[in-house]
Amino acid sequence: MDNSERFFCNKECRYFPCHKGVSEDEFNCLFCYCPLYSMGSDCGGDYVMKNGVKSCIGCIRPHIAANFDEINEALRKHKTVAIRSLESRAHDLVKSDSNK
Repeated sequence: MDNSERFFCNKECRYFPCHKGVSEDEFNCLFCYCPLYSMGSDCGGDYVMKNGVKSCIGCIRPHIAANFDEINEALRKHKTVAIRSLESRAHDLVKSDSNK
C-alpha cells in the first residue's frame, strides 16, 4: 500500500514490526500508539493484564490497514459516550450544589 491519510508504514522504525501477524506490506503504523487503549476492556482488541497494566503486545487490530474506518467509528462512539458521561456528571454536580 502507498502512504496516505489512511495508511502509513515506517519500515525504518527501530521497533518495526512491533507486532507479529501482519505482513510488512500491509502493516499500518498510522496508529502507532493505539487510540483505543484508554477505552480499557471496551477497546475490542486482544490484550492481557500484567500486574494491573494493560499489555497489547499481542494485538494487531490498529495495525491492519482495513481497520481504519472501524477504529475511527469506535473513537466517535467512545467520544459520544464520554461526552454524555461528563454532561450527566456536570448535571448531577449542579443539582447537588443547588440543594445546599
